[in-house]
Amino acid sequence: MVVTTLASGFALAVQPVAAETITTDTNGLTAGEVKVPVREGTIPAYRAMPDRDAPFPTVLVVQEIFGVHEHIRDLCRRLAKLGYFAVAPELFARQGDVSKLSSVEQILPIVAKVPDSQVMSDLDATALWARGTGKADTTHLALTGFCWGGRIAWLYAAHNPHLRAAAAWYGPVNPAGTELQPQQPLELAGELKAPVLGLYAGKDQGISQEDVRKMRVALHAAHKPSRIVLFAEAQHGFNADYRPSYSEAAARQGWKDMLAWFAHHGVAPKRVGL
Repeated sequence: MVVTTLASGFALAVQPVAAETITTDTNGLTAGEVKVPVREGTIPAYRAMPDRDAPFPTVLVVQEIFGVHEHIRDLCRRLAKLGYFAVAPELFARQGDVSKLSSVEQILPIVAKVPDSQVMSDLDATALWARGTGKADTTHLALTGFCWGGRIAWLYAAHNPHLRAAAAWYGPVNPAGTELQPQQPLELAGELKAPVLGLYAGKDQGISQEDVRKMRVALHAAHKPSRIVLFAEAQHGFNADYRPSYSEAAARQGWKDMLAWFAHHGVAPKRVGL
């Protein structure tokens, strides 16, 4: 593994972080880095959960292109505060440490080397590891992913028949395929095994409104119980409170919609809030 432990703080490419950045404490939580066994050894991950009353419904948290940096870890803590077992595996561990790269241009070649098949396998391994802790109830399993991870949310919903629900935050639905990323969400709309809530931005400069429209049409044609919510005035990355793209109103509503989606599909904590 190129990456054997998670970097601290925020990824270098996202510096400086915005004043609005949210920091969630660990009071009442068990939180920190863990090792997830995979075929070639272990990959690092960040796990957060309440410190009592286990087991907890489980949420896999899938990173942006910046890896499992502080923002993704904070999202895990936010979910744990609500009563979830949340875990974010470092899915680029074999290809490179993107946290130490200073630009998106440097990061993208590494991300391009990450096979979708490897990601699916690592997420399966993470769910299996979580179940083995005795603290996670993976019969009530959800996934949420952001940007790069938003695309993965759609793919994993087509991959894992045991997933109950997923939330895809501004994930590309129709990018050009490659040898390592051969299928795209738009092609897989009819193969979804779990319902997906797509959270998209009306002013996204990277994901076209036409692609979002096509995804809606494909889901309707496939008679899938997935849906897409469009935040008309938001930009790509509207939930990333450490970046200029952050929209507090859209982020709050999207988070509320995600939690309601999980609960509706049977992934709800026994008690809400610590």
